[in-house]
Amino acid sequence: MAKKQEGSESVKKTKTAKKNLVIMESPAKAKTVKKYLGANYEVLASGGHVRDLPKSSLGIDVDGDFEPHYITIRGKGDVLAALRREVKKADKIYLATDPDREGEAIAWHLMEVLNLNPKKTLRITFNEITKLAVKSSLKNARDIDMNLVDAQQARRGLDRMVGYEISPILWNKVKRGLSAGRVQSVALRMICDKEAEIAAFVQEEYWTLAGDFYMAGEKRPIKATYFGKDKKAELHNEAETNRVLSELTNASYTVTEIKEGERKKKAPLPFTTSTLQQEASKVLNYSTQKTMRIAQQLYEGVDVKGQGTLGLITYLRTDSTRISEEADAAAKQYIKSEIGEEYVGEQKEQKSTGKRIQDAHEAIRPSHIELTPDILKNDLSKEQLRLYQLIWKRFVASRMKESVHATTSLRIEGNAHVFTSSFSSVKFDGYEKVYSLSDDEETAKKRVGKLPEVGTVFTSASLESAQHFTQPPAHYNEASLVKAMEETGIGRPSTYAPTITTLLGRHYVAKEGRSLFVTELGEAVNTLMKTAFPSIVATDFTATMETLLDGVEEGDVAWKMVVRNFYPDLHEAVVAAQSTLESVKIVDEVSDVVCELCGRKMVYKYGPHGKFLACPGFPECRNTKQIVENTGIACPKCGKELIIRRTRRGKRYFGCESYPDCDFMSWQRPEEQSES
Repeated sequence: MAKKQEGSESVKKTKTAKKNLVIMESPAKAKTVKKYLGANYEVLASGGHVRDLPKSSLGIDVDGDFEPHYITIRGKGDVLAALRREVKKADKIYLATDPDREGEAIAWHLMEVLNLNPKKTLRITFNEITKLAVKSSLKNARDIDMNLVDAQQARRGLDRMVGYEISPILWNKVKRGLSAGRVQSVALRMICDKEAEIAAFVQEEYWTLAGDFYMAGEKRPIKATYFGKDKKAELHNEAETNRVLSELTNASYTVTEIKEGERKKKAPLPFTTSTLQQEASKVLNYSTQKTMRIAQQLYEGVDVKGQGTLGLITYLRTDSTRISEEADAAAKQYIKSEIGEEYVGEQKEQKSTGKRIQDAHEAIRPSHIELTPDILKNDLSKEQLRLYQLIWKRFVASRMKESVHATTSLRIEGNAHVFTSSFSSVKFDGYEKVYSLSDDEETAKKRVGKLPEVGTVFTSASLESAQHFTQPPAHYNEASLVKAMEETGIGRPSTYAPTITTLLGRHYVAKEGRSLFVTELGEAVNTLMKTAFPSIVATDFTATMETLLDGVEEGDVAWKMVVRNFYPDLHEAVVAAQSTLESVKIVDEVSDVVCELCGRKMVYKYGPHGKFLACPGFPECRNTKQIVENTGIACPKCGKELIIRRTRRGKRYFGCESYPDCDFMSWQRPEEQSES
């Protein structure tokens, strides 16, 4: 009887207590948000998308007005069952997926697949996972924005059409397992075009002439470069340079002009997705994928001692540089109290990019300005700390005053020839007190010692000429490719990193150091795409499609109109390509490693976990090998050499070459032992 009575009381409490359900994407975010909501809120995660187009077919009814056919993603059954159980208990349901098109679409799919009652289902979004932002989102709950959903449906439909229609052409004509993509194919073309530009580059010779000019009583010379006579002169070869040097024989050098000025450098804008990826690449040597992975961790929440799980940065997929009034005020108060009132800057204006900015988002900034990198150094991993420090410093700098540099320019003449020199000194460091831009090239020298006056005659001079050759354009690296994609309107913040990851994963592009190089396979795919589908790989066409998707988001363009106009031309080009394109044979690269089973020279192949060696005699000989990478480091355990190995899932580690006799392994590169 006691158990029965206890159970009935439990049921009674459940019926009377008001229960709200919040559905998010990530379990980590759900954990962070849960701590900000009371006992009347249950917070669960969907684990991202729950429905998608089927993998085995186009999934779009081209004869039925392009209606998409969505199915439940395999493996989501248990998640949806758990959500349905909680939905039955809830008085209100809040869909709190990410604040962008994709997040809006996920919320809509959840509403559809869970058969949610529109009267008790609301959409909430927050740009940062803080108590204030979460509570505020509940007060500003709204209906699902179908314009955002339709923009995502249009993007998904276009991408599916390109991939599903064109990929089989690549399988038939080049190699199985390849893929085409609306954005990835354009990015591949950009890399191939850069390679062609580098290959067509014609090197040109040029010379420079520099001088060290000494004043009486000064040990340090004034360093200056050759300018010309009446106007700027270029020295194209050694003969021209020697002619100038001969005219300067026994010349007396005098300072004929001094100009003093001031140069102001504006504080940088806070990070957008693309600028964060670019700066993290330059400063931290992080790939775009690594940057986004770590930023996602900082956004979703990190355990901070004494404070529990905290979201440390705002939403990481944004093209806006806008900052909320509250965050701006908090940053300026921090600068005033911790750095100095004279460093507090003015409110920054919105950056113009020539395209519509998603102004509902803010720039990427710290959620809690008072949590400095130094305070969090014991709570974050090394990689997290480095990225957080970059974001924190950039944001603080963006709220500070410009820096001011005093400049001095000298004009030195001898036998009618002119040399110039410039110097700078900091008058006010401004934002540079906390942050220095990675691409800020300081050309002016900092003078140590006394500067000359007009009329100063140098006691002696030493001239030195040097031969140079013009350099070809640099290969794209991940940072410069993201910048180029953004400038040409290719893709959006959420697509930059996945696009580069796909190009590398498909082995269309190889990475050497930081530079991206097109492979033979990538060249073959690009040539086929340019021949058969020129509009797909045209940057202006793809940029126009992005503008149309923005129009769908604004409610100005119907999403089905976009796919209706796109598909017929695509399908016609696919049919023509099937009959007219010739097959391309990609020959595997041959290694020096001999197969011990059959004696053939093994070839390089690519698998899900990277490059490996395989016997070309397949299927008669199925021998494969890992590629051994030597380190030159002695094993701390037995003294033999350590080599780089990979796990079955492709994760790299350092192991002894004498395994299994020696079982030493390390995930980190061991330090070389120095001889004492």
